Amino acid sequence: MTVEEMRDKKKELGYSYEQIAEYSGVPIGTVQKILGGITKAPRYDTLRALEGVFEKVTQVSESSMNYTVRRQGEYTIDDYYKISEEQWVELIDGVIYDMSAPTGIHQAVAGEIFAKLREYVRSKNGKCVVLISPIDVRLNCDDRTMLQPDVLVVCDKDKLRTKNVYGAPDMVIEITSPTTRKKDMSVKLCKYSEAGVREYWIVDPDKKKIIAYNLEKDIEITVYSAKDKVPVYIFGEECLVDFEEIFDYVFAVFGSK
Repeated sequence: MTVEEMRDKKKELGYSYEQIAEYSGVPIGTVQKILGGITKAPRYDTLRALEGVFEKVTQVSESSMNYTVRRQGEYTIDDYYKISEEQWVELIDGVIYDMSAPTGIHQAVAGEIFAKLREYVRSKNGKCVVLISPIDVRLNCDDRTMLQPDVLVVCDKDKLRTKNVYGAPDMVIEITSPTTRKKDMSVKLCKYSEAGVREYWIVDPDKKKIIAYNLEKDIEITVYSAKDKVPVYIFGEECLVDFEEIFDYVFAVFGSK
């Protein structure tokens, strides 16, 4: 895809420079210079990153027969359901985000965390329900946002519907990667905080660290290493998730990092 074609796609889809920078991981100043024609010989890897933003949208639209291409920010839950029949996506404030299939390490880490939390809840005869992706979360109870957190805890069973979770979970855990890290730490953090999620963890298997956000205390942040046992705030910090045990097991299966 040429720079001229990318400019045409940008106009067609209504993307801002900020959105392209976020989706591609390319600094906004570089995006502006390339698409503005200031940089005459961009680096190949930078062009590929920018091209990937528009290729994903094209692939999604071509794979969904009943899907109508809209400007980013104008998509609805109806569009989400049509697209997600063919491709794994999330919808945030009317913007469609393409999601790559999770790796084995991603799934194994999520599964171990899910098992630890479920075991704790059952041992206490707790009222909360622990769920693991794929499960749709209609976070704001509107038609513009639908997320699929990796692991979540819902303590209000009135929010559990046959088709999705309707409203904010009490706790959300995302297993991040280089391609999702920026979205997990910015867009999703804001959405979860505003919607009323009480606790949010970002687990980074690559860097072997855990960022825990207590969203009921003005976004209190604690960063843990792979050697730590991380307390679960919504359970009164009685439940501890042993990440050294989790990472040791997962990387023994898939190979050390």
